[in-house]
This record gives sequence, structure tokens and C-alpha cells, in this order.
Amino acid sequence: MRTLSFLARLIFRPRVLGTGNVPRTGPVVIAANHLSFVDSVVIALVAPRRVVFLAKAEYFTGKGLRGRLVRRLFHALGAIPVERGTYHSARASLDAAQRIINGGNAFAIYPEGTRSLDGRLYRGRAGVAWLALSTGAPVVPVGLQGTERLQPVGSRLPRPHRVTVHFGRPLEFAGRENTARERRRTTDEIMAAIRALTGQEHVTEYNAAA
Repeated sequence: MRTLSFLARLIFRPRVLGTGNVPRTGPVVIAANHLSFVDSVVIALVAPRRVVFLAKAEYFTGKGLRGRLVRRLFHALGAIPVERGTYHSARASLDAAQRIINGGNAFAIYPEGTRSLDGRLYRGRAGVAWLALSTGAPVVPVGLQGTERLQPVGSRLPRPHRVTVHFGRPLEFAGRENTARERRRTTDEIMAAIRALTGQEHVTEYNAAA
């Protein structure tokens, strides 16, 4: 992992801000904007503690040399494979994330649901709020900048480019009821905190990008 971190830092020369805002122990939700395939890799390598995230099951079943390399990378980073695409798989993903958080871990999630292809910040989906409200864990907003140039959509390998990772102050939502109305309000507050870190243009619609 140290070798991987050293090599990766040579490629994306990270500018990391606010690491002191990440609790070193205990459950925490890391909520970030999503610009590139490599976002999870970047967060995992620069965070001041181990961060667990969910990854598409296809990343663990690839064939050939590239498939093996991707599989080993995601295992090394602590990714957990999940099936995606249906309501039941989405529910299973949230349940898996809840178990990770309740185990005292840091869990990373992208409230937008999928990558932004135009660089704008889309409306957050309420899963992040469900996790925060059901576990009582604080939410650390994260602003990523430059990762879309590090590995643009469609490129197979990363390109040298500096990125910025800004960890914001933890948001506490303890005491709120886990209702649909509170989940929406909580999600909007999290997205506002992310936007304050990135300066992205805000979009009121959900991201439907492929």
C-alpha cells in the first residue's frame, strides 16, 4: 500500500487540505463530489485513516492483465464489491455500508450517485442522509478538484495532473428523525457543504449520466 501511495502521488501530486477535520477513530461518513473513476483511489490514498468504499462487482471479475491489476488495486484499497442496477441491489449496498459504519469505520460515498460528465454538482440522493441518520455518524464533506483531468471519461489510464482534495468540517445530524423529509433536508445540507469546498455550479436535477 505504501508503494502504491508513493507512485500515485507522483502522478497526481495531491494538494490535500483539512485532514484535521477527519476523525481519526470511530464511525464517519465521507461524502464527496464525483468527477472521475479514480476519485475513490485518490480519497483512499490521501485520507488520514483507512477509508472503505463500495465498488461495482465487475471491477473484481475482469479478465486478463488489466482485470487482475484492477482487482488487486481495489482489494488493496479496501473496496467491497456490490451488484448494482436494481432496487434490491441498492438496498443491499446501503445495508452493507451501514454495517461498515456501525463497525467503527470510515465509509466513502458519492451522493450524486454517478460521475458528473460536465463538471457541475448535481442534486444529492438521499442514501447519504439515510446512512448518517441511521448510524448517528458525522459526515465529512469532501471537495475533489482536478480528478476529471487526471483520468478523463473514456481514458484507460491516468494522466499526470495535480488534484486537490479538501476535507471539510464534520457535519453532525444526531437527534434528527430518519424520515423522508429529514433525509432530504440533510442531503441538501451535505451537498451545500460540498459545493462550498469545490465552487461547482449547482444543478437541481439528479445526475442521469451513463
